[in-house]
Amino acid sequence: MTSTQTAYPKAHTGRRVAFIRYRDLPNGPQTEGIITGVDLEQPASQLLIRLDGARSNLHVRPNYEGLTYLDEVVPVPELPVGPFTPVANDLNGFYERDGLVVAAVGEDGEDLVAITDDRDKAFAAVVGHGTQVGYDMDDFEREDLDARWVVFEWQPDDAECTWFMNPAAEGDDQAVHVYSLSTEL
Repeated sequence: MTSTQTAYPKAHTGRRVAFIRYRDLPNGPQTEGIITGVDLEQPASQLLIRLDGARSNLHVRPNYEGLTYLDEVVPVPELPVGPFTPVANDLNGFYERDGLVVAAVGEDGEDLVAITDDRDKAFAAVVGHGTQVGYDMDDFEREDLDARWVVFEWQPDDAECTWFMNPAAEGDDQAVHVYSLSTEL
């Protein structure tokens, strides 16, 4: 048995947990999740925890005060991969803005994308989201939006990115119409 398992016998793969974010301690909202593994390569052992609804793991010390070990132990569910239709869920990088789903894509999040076929609504949503996250949106015009069809695709658990946005054609399986705006002038 590893030292982590000796000191924290409930800290093992498959254990359900409740997690409170640091900013919300001590009595903030709890989100449930599952321990997907124990990372013994770190100087201090860390648990890999996937919160329900999330696609990536948090690295959490087994003695973190915002972590509660629950009694339930279950097999770790496989993450689905392949095409999907995004819904607003900030755990996966999709946000709701003015009634639309928006996301930042690109290596540094330099492209703002709104899922819609309405250019005016898309422009309002990406400008609002860009302003909220700190971009200077004053120099952009409605005509700067690029319209296209794409398919969003979940990547495997160990991939560098959680999801990709791939070019598609109207009518392709799970294709959605987006307007995107590059914030790089």
